Amino acid sequence: MIMLVVIASVLIVAVTIYQYREEGKDYHNDRLERKEEQVLQSISYALKETTYPVTTENLGHIFRDEIYKIADVQNVNFNIYDLEGNLIKSSRPSFEEDSIASCLDAKILNYLRDSGNKRYVEEKRAAGDNYQATYSYINDPKFKPIGIMSLPYFEDNTFNNKELREFLFRLGGVYLLMLISAIVLAYFISKYITRSLQTISDKMYRTNLTRRNEKIYLESPGEEIGKLVDSYNRMIDELEESAVKLARSEREQAWREMAKQVAHEIKNPLTPLRLTVQSFERKFDPNDPDIQKKVKEFSKTLVQQIDTMSNIATAFSSFADMPAQQNETLNVVNIVKLALEIFNEDYIHFIADEEEIIAKLDRTQLIRVITNLVKNAIQAVPEVESPRILVTVATEDQYVKISVADNGVGIPDDLRYRVFEPKFTTKSSGTGLGLGMVKNIVENYKGTITFTSKEGKGTVFTIKFPKQRK
Repeated sequence: MIMLVVIASVLIVAVTIYQYREEGKDYHNDRLERKEEQVLQSISYALKETTYPVTTENLGHIFRDEIYKIADVQNVNFNIYDLEGNLIKSSRPSFEEDSIASCLDAKILNYLRDSGNKRYVEEKRAAGDNYQATYSYINDPKFKPIGIMSLPYFEDNTFNNKELREFLFRLGGVYLLMLISAIVLAYFISKYITRSLQTISDKMYRTNLTRRNEKIYLESPGEEIGKLVDSYNRMIDELEESAVKLARSEREQAWREMAKQVAHEIKNPLTPLRLTVQSFERKFDPNDPDIQKKVKEFSKTLVQQIDTMSNIATAFSSFADMPAQQNETLNVVNIVKLALEIFNEDYIHFIADEEEIIAKLDRTQLIRVITNLVKNAIQAVPEVESPRILVTVATEDQYVKISVADNGVGIPDDLRYRVFEPKFTTKSSGTGLGLGMVKNIVENYKGTITFTSKEGKGTVFTIKFPKQRK
């Protein structure tokens, strides 16, 4: 609407200016023709009343005084030339005659001689105004050309320009009012049209697969908007159904994967346990003098395998059922030191920027995080010539930063995205639940865990917990 008003106003202004200029041009052409006709009639009348023979040679005598009378009556100045284009007489004052051409251009003479209406109009610009001059033959009573009359005419457009400015000013006021009205009207119409669309847009923006989404209810929506709302509401119903099915499927899949992993991990110690029992059964001899020693070895093997299965059960239980958080204000530096005391490896080093860094965490879970990361680091450096593990604690803005770095084998690029997946492990033994459990603990405290690794160079795990201000 606004563009239509603007385009219409520009077109109207352009057409108005063009129309005024065309009307001005037609007005001046008509006025020049009338003046020319009146002057020629006065000249013809003077030729009829003169006592001089009507010839070219006598034009200067005939119009010696008469030319001023005609110029005064018609309120115009004009000039009389002979047929060769030489100036004979001018109605202008003597001090202006120097500016009058004393001889006409050959082009004018040729055009007058060859044209059918015996009339030539010359158009020029002089002193910033449009200038016209008309040239016509002066005929004797027998219609024989005896001279040439030149009538100069300066176009005065002052009045027309003033009228044009006033009209454009009034027209501009009208179109300014129309433009303001169009802007206001377009604003309210667009608000009315887009109100329903904005409601739909807001609802779609807040649509989330992880929670229940609200349907859209509009009063008296248009046909198209109503169809769009119905489509959205149907999509929400289908989305909820799909979310329920997906959640059920994910739970079932998770339990299936967990059951497979538990079965796999338990089968590993059961196989050597079964072989040991079968071997003992075949070789058992109560009369053997070393029977006590063999029974002791057999018992030791059974206990080791049972402990392995117990550890597996404990790991899965810890991952599936994390204990409730018992938050307390801790000195993170001391807790990390305490967690490292269970390790006897002399290549484990500890550095802290400060002696005391306070945070609100669960002591047991923090120790579990540190021990899991350090165990992973130890398992990554068995084949390194000079193994080194560095544990650091520092503050970074409003966070506690704990890093565990090793110079081990590193993590291959194609496996990095699976590091925190439950049951994923690159080791021949282990459940693959350690890092998954660490990630759960860290995220429960609104923290983050990241890592950088390079094959053959080592890995650095970095944890950040929100720090409690002193």
